[in-house]
Amino acid sequence: IVTALVGKLGDLFGRKAVFLAAIGFFFAGSILCGAAQSMTMLVLARALQGVGGGGITVTATALIGEVIPLRDRGRYQGALGAVFGVTTVVGPLLGGYFTDHLTWRWAFWINVPVSIVVFLVAAGTIPKSANRGKQVIDYTGILFVGLGAAGLTLATSWGGTTYPWGSPTIIALFVASVVALAIFVWVESRAAEPILPPRLFSSPVFTVCCVLSFVVGFAMLGALTFLPTYMQYVDGVSATASGLRTLPMVAGLLITSMGSGVLVGRTGRYKIFPIVGTAVMAVAFLLLSEMKPSTSALLQSVYLFILGFGIGLCMQVLVLIVQNTSSYDDLGVATSGVTFFRTIGSSFGAAIFGSLFDNFLTSRLHSALTASRVSGEAASSPEALHRLPRSMSAPIVQAYADSLDLVFRWAAPVAVVGFFLALLLREVPLRDIGKSAADLGEGFGMPTNQSSEELLEIAIGRLLHQSAPGMRLRSIAMRPDCRLDVAGLWVILRIHRYTRLFGIARLTDIGDDLGVPYEVLEPTFDRLVHTGYIMREGDDMWLTPAGAREVDFVTSLLLGWIVDKLARSPAFEGRPDRREVEAAVERIAGRAVTQRDWYADRPHIATVATQRIPLPAPARGVRSAHESNRNLR
Repeated sequence: IVTALVGKLGDLFGRKAVFLAAIGFFFAGSILCGAAQSMTMLVLARALQGVGGGGITVTATALIGEVIPLRDRGRYQGALGAVFGVTTVVGPLLGGYFTDHLTWRWAFWINVPVSIVVFLVAAGTIPKSANRGKQVIDYTGILFVGLGAAGLTLATSWGGTTYPWGSPTIIALFVASVVALAIFVWVESRAAEPILPPRLFSSPVFTVCCVLSFVVGFAMLGALTFLPTYMQYVDGVSATASGLRTLPMVAGLLITSMGSGVLVGRTGRYKIFPIVGTAVMAVAFLLLSEMKPSTSALLQSVYLFILGFGIGLCMQVLVLIVQNTSSYDDLGVATSGVTFFRTIGSSFGAAIFGSLFDNFLTSRLHSALTASRVSGEAASSPEALHRLPRSMSAPIVQAYADSLDLVFRWAAPVAVVGFFLALLLREVPLRDIGKSAADLGEGFGMPTNQSSEELLEIAIGRLLHQSAPGMRLRSIAMRPDCRLDVAGLWVILRIHRYTRLFGIARLTDIGDDLGVPYEVLEPTFDRLVHTGYIMREGDDMWLTPAGAREVDFVTSLLLGWIVDKLARSPAFEGRPDRREVEAAVERIAGRAVTQRDWYADRPHIATVATQRIPLPAPARGVRSAHESNRNLR
């Protein structure tokens, strides 16, 4: 829930400050978790740690949009998503290792030195970002969706275990949760800036994707939660070994996530992936439900690989589908919405699987203990259980195996529901800027609070990174309507960049940043002074009106090229929000000109062959660079 709030706080106080504060919360929560002396203290400390962890993940995504050059943002977003996906499995693996060889407290204390290093690096390297003024925060919506989700999670966790399903406590939790969610829907329909606008659900594609995302999260975390339990109690392996045995699942998940992204990017077809993915998930759960104490580790690994294979086919494309069917103004909240449902599905999966397991085990364990003639303490941990003679432990092990098999068998119908929902997905042509899905991207990411324009900027950055040889300085200089050569274009764009970012361009600063003596650059800059494109007073330089016109010329080319690429997409021509998209693209093109790397000013890149993509005519309506320089000066 904190993810919906952190983005707004970053706009108010600056994302660097919020990022550092989130690290502080995570640091404090980790220390308190490791030092917890009771379950109540551990739960409260975990809540504090969760506040920090959610803030770190969301703010890190936003900081990429502020700090990383435009053409590289897609790569960094993909790397962040990959880290989130991999650590979902690596985290429990390390936790098992600490539990086996040190103490469970080290699963939390290990975060302390990492937090200190990250805090110091972030404080020293991340530039301070300006706040964006007063933002409208949907506090009421956040409150009621939090109450509703928490109530349902508690009800499904406690039902049949801590309290009977028909107890007043469980019934009250369900009723209160439904009321809270109903109030949330009412609030969202009237909020100025709702965190999840109800109008999104008028799109059947968005609705189906949210339900599918819920199913994927349900299956992924639900399976990951109880697979180690099966391996420890039934197979008798250590916590570390049980974590290692789940690696085939994450291998299949990563392979199909990246592979499906590549195929979607090349073909523009996506509907088949969630259909096949949910079908494979259902088969995998049925296979897992057939495991016995005698099932070999190799066969278990095959079953887990199949499960990961199916999850990966679904996870990557769902966000991509939503981003290609939502209106531009709803791009950010739609992306956040579908990943939010996956997060809720993960919570429900762990809770419901846990409740089923406890119910199934309770009904079998008593008779197993009686048959083995041992006390309950002897089966309280996998280590104690497997220290018993095989004849005594076998009935208890079988009780655990049967209980977990039933859990997986009940999970299969959930995947089948997802399969039939996937059949209802409507396939639309992908926009060109949405086809760069070869990395993990937002498929694994936490709910995002980035604006629609920020998401569009990331997509355009990927477009520039992958297929913009026609926008290199050499190809621009070869145009008959360009008045400058490659060196001249490089100079005016460099001065424009420094003026926009720092208020003044100094030759010595440019030389220092490039790692060359400024005397090497001086002849080229002086040539532009003599030809009337820049002015110089000592070390300070700025563009003349003639130089500013050349920057406007380059900006127009970049804008025209992006719009031309968009126009080639059949989905773009008929979009009702095309004007809004074009206006945002114009603003992005103006910012892109100040980016250091989009035009590949490094010598070994600038010589790339550049005639593959035809350059359109300069676009109109681009803000004058002369006006920008005049305002800054």
